[in-house]
Amino acid sequence: MGSNDERRLPRLEDVAVRSKVSHQTVSRVINKHPNVSKATRERVEAAIAELGYRRNTAARSLVTRRTQTIGVLASELGQYGPANTLLGVQQAAREAGYFVSIAAIKGAGAEAVSDAVRHLTDQGVDGLIVIVPHGGTLLALEELNLDMPVVVVGGAGEGRLSGAMVDQKLGARLAVAHLISLGHQRIGHVSGPLDWIDGQARVDGWREELTEAGLTDDLLVEGDWSAGSGYRIGQQLAEQRSATAVFVSNDQMALGLLRAFGENGVRVPEDVSLVGFDDQPEAAYFMPPLTTVRQDFEELGKRCMDLMRAQIEGGAGGSTGVVEPELVVRASTLRRGQRP
Repeated sequence: MGSNDERRLPRLEDVAVRSKVSHQTVSRVINKHPNVSKATRERVEAAIAELGYRRNTAARSLVTRRTQTIGVLASELGQYGPANTLLGVQQAAREAGYFVSIAAIKGAGAEAVSDAVRHLTDQGVDGLIVIVPHGGTLLALEELNLDMPVVVVGGAGEGRLSGAMVDQKLGARLAVAHLISLGHQRIGHVSGPLDWIDGQARVDGWREELTEAGLTDDLLVEGDWSAGSGYRIGQQLAEQRSATAVFVSNDQMALGLLRAFGENGVRVPEDVSLVGFDDQPEAAYFMPPLTTVRQDFEELGKRCMDLMRAQIEGGAGGSTGVVEPELVVRASTLRRGQRP
């Protein structure tokens, strides 16, 4: 059997000796510091691979007083937006060398938020990212007066809480502007629940774009994000025949509208143009393929982690990371009166 020295795990100093650099340079490579040449980085990474070096996070925590763990408070993970935001945050955290601990809650009541935050702080997390889409969450978090960095997805970055967000209002305006450019003047909106931050922001964008164009904003119906609610609302709209175009607040509800319209002889896009929101992978395969607004959840996760690391590692705070959405035009929209 070998000696203890032969069996000990490789240390950072061993990597420095093997790659012929200082241990500070090895640390910079491990922490992805930009001020390291490509050749040096490759030499250090080769030494890490050869030695089988792994960072001792427990020892590092004793020195830095950090756990390299980010707490994520999340709710509504059955919905496409929150679920994919969480995936984006997890990916960005992993790339930045952080672990993620998740506390999922139902709803956004103050007691549920407080209990979940306590669960995460008991683990010694370095900061908190909040993916809870209801408007009351910000107030509940402010009242907790947490002594740690907090980044709120969808927040405006006001006060002590930094915010990272996809510009939901801009996304809605892009959708409506596209429909207006096609000659539509009666443009309805099927919204998500109005107690959701994103749902209300999309309503605001729809209304602002119509108002600036001198068009009426009286065709608003609230849904619940599900295809079923879209189907029920689509039945009503098909009977009323009051809109030549509809902006729907997510692709799932748009799918429900498509079925209801098809069953009632309303042709998309010949009779009614339809725009969704999210650009779910299935949207390109609807019949017809859905024009929609794409959210970049990977970039949103990166912005969250950029804000978090700025506070943990650099002491900055109060900034806002805004991701711009993109309109994806497919076959569900058509110029008014034109044939496909």
